[in-house]
Amino acid sequence: MKYVFDKELQEATIIKRNSQFTMNVDMNGTIVKCHCPATTRIADVDLAGIKCLVSEIDDPKRKLKYTVEAVSFDDPDSKDKNWIGINLILSNRIVEFLLNTHQLDEMVSGYDEVKREVFLGVSKLDFLVGNTYLEVKTPLTTVNVKYGDQIKTKKVTPFSSTDRMVKHVRELASSLKDHQRAILLTVQQYEETEIKPHLHSTHYEEVKAVMTEAVSKGVESWNINLKFTPTGVSLLKLTNTTQDLLSY
Repeated sequence: MKYVFDKELQEATIIKRNSQFTMNVDMNGTIVKCHCPATTRIADVDLAGIKCLVSEIDDPKRKLKYTVEAVSFDDPDSKDKNWIGINLILSNRIVEFLLNTHQLDEMVSGYDEVKREVFLGVSKLDFLVGNTYLEVKTPLTTVNVKYGDQIKTKKVTPFSSTDRMVKHVRELASSLKDHQRAILLTVQQYEETEIKPHLHSTHYEEVKAVMTEAVSKGVESWNINLKFTPTGVSLLKLTNTTQDLLSY
């Protein structure tokens, strides 16, 4: 069962990323400023000249009419591109859809209700599914796909913004005092085609210690891979990756 977009996405070409929040793209010969929903770095790729998928929203309250929803690291002239979704908010919508259609029953099942944005301690977590807390993350600093020959890369430095993730992992671990399960769910809005080296954060030792403690308390880690197309998104694979947390 597929998560279907309200309107088919349009293919365009990125001219440049202006800031964390905007990109200029070429849409059929017209340069348009679009919202960028991924505020983090997107892999180690120079985005200028790569293909993207753009959504159009008719809302007079929005500053920008278009949003870049996905990019492709295939060569621009490839016909069957592996699209990489970059909209983190969309990840939560897709997970909610997959839960409501019971496509993730291998991970969590036997629930009657899916609650969004629930408080646990000082954190607001993404879901409470039955008696299982679920926090969703969509990492983009490393993207596990094969790059096309025309793709240009750039040197990157380790990222430092791990505070939010560490806080949520600690809250997940503490939830197991009163609840049966807690899951950290990684959403990759693309099909993996080549595993890339994982670049450790500047707070690597702290993050590793938190992850190790969380697993010892029973926190689980799962991963989903999705097939992203201009018309919608479907589930490709669901994997238990709990042991991977120990080598984060």
